[in-house]
Amino acid sequence: MTNAVERLYAAMLKVDVHELLAVLHPEFVLDVSRGMPLGVGGVHHGPESAVKDCWGVIFGAYETAPVPDEYVWAGEERCVAMGAYRGRLRATGQEYEAAFAHDLRLRDGLIVRLTQFTDTASWPGPR
Repeated sequence: MTNAVERLYAAMLKVDVHELLAVLHPEFVLDVSRGMPLGVGGVHHGPESAVKDCWGVIFGAYETAPVPDEYVWAGEERCVAMGAYRGRLRATGQEYEAAFAHDLRLRDGLIVRLTQFTDTASWPGPR
């Protein structure tokens, strides 16, 4: 059986909003690195806010996905995923790669919190 963390990254790769919502706990909190483009940095409360106010904005402006290279599990309810965002800015075609670490917390088999650490300076586009 595929776990919620693997399903999250597969959904982001396909930009599958229904699957994203399916793996997020109703009390989901997304803490995005300050300095991210398009003003999406900060804390987003709830799955719908994360999709609409953060990921939807990013996926609209970028053809991108986080590609994890490594997962480090600390028990059954915490995972740190490390890798890189790879993609391009849709408006200009500018390609980029930005390292990330995601601290993921799980509850009831769903992701209840994701804290993002990324190299925001590597993301092209307006701040």
